Amino acid sequence: MLGVVPFGLITGISALDAGFGALQTVAMSVVIFAGASQLALIELVGDGAPVAVVVVTAAVVNLRYLMYSASIAPYFRDFSPPWKWLSAYALTDQSYAVAVTEFRGDEPGIGRRRWYYLGAALALWAVWVVSTAVGVVVGGSVPPGLSLEFAVPLTFLALLVPSLKDRLSGLVGVVAGGVAIPAAALPLDLGLVAAALIGLTVGVLVDTFTDWPADERPGETEGEA
Repeated sequence: MLGVVPFGLITGISALDAGFGALQTVAMSVVIFAGASQLALIELVGDGAPVAVVVVTAAVVNLRYLMYSASIAPYFRDFSPPWKWLSAYALTDQSYAVAVTEFRGDEPGIGRRRWYYLGAALALWAVWVVSTAVGVVVGGSVPPGLSLEFAVPLTFLALLVPSLKDRLSGLVGVVAGGVAIPAAALPLDLGLVAAALIGLTVGVLVDTFTDWPADERPGETEGEA
C-alpha cells in the first residue's frame, strides 16, 4: 500500500495536467483500476491521440493480466461465477503477487483463499482510488523534488524479491529483467509482455531439459500447474 500511494498521486496529478476533470480522473481509477495502463492512457489523451489508439494501447499494456489470471485461476476454480468476476476486477500486480506467494505450496480452503485475496485486493483498490483523489486535490502543489515516480519501480521490486525462491525462478527473473531493458523501446509498452514471455520460455526450457537438484526445483503444486 505504501508503494501504491505515490503511484496514485502521480496518476491524479498527471490526469489533471492532461486536461481530465476531477470526476473523470477518479472514475478512471474506479473503472479501469490498472495504474500502468492509466498512465499510458493519460499521456496519449494529453497528446491528442485517436480514441482507437488509446484503447488498443491500454489493452496491450494490460496483457500481463492474462498471464496473472491463468496462473492464479487454479486457486479460484471452486469460486462461484460472481466471486470469480469480482476477483477478476480486483486483480492487480500487487494482489496477484501477495496471493500467489501466500497460496503457493499450501492448500488453503476455499473460504480462506477467497477472503485472503479479496482482503488484499480490495484494500489496495481503496488505497488506489483515495490516493488518486488526493492527487487530484493537491495537484501541482507536490514539489517535483520528491520524485514520487521512483516509488513505482520500488513497489514492483518489493513484490518480485519474495517470489525468487530457487535458482530457476532467479534465472527467469534475470532473463526477463535483462530483456525488459532493451525491449523498453518497443511501441505500446510491448516490451513488458515480450520480456515476460521470453523469461517464461527460458524457464520452461531449462526446467524441461536440465537436471536441477531436487531440493532446488520449485514445488509442483496444483496452483503452479
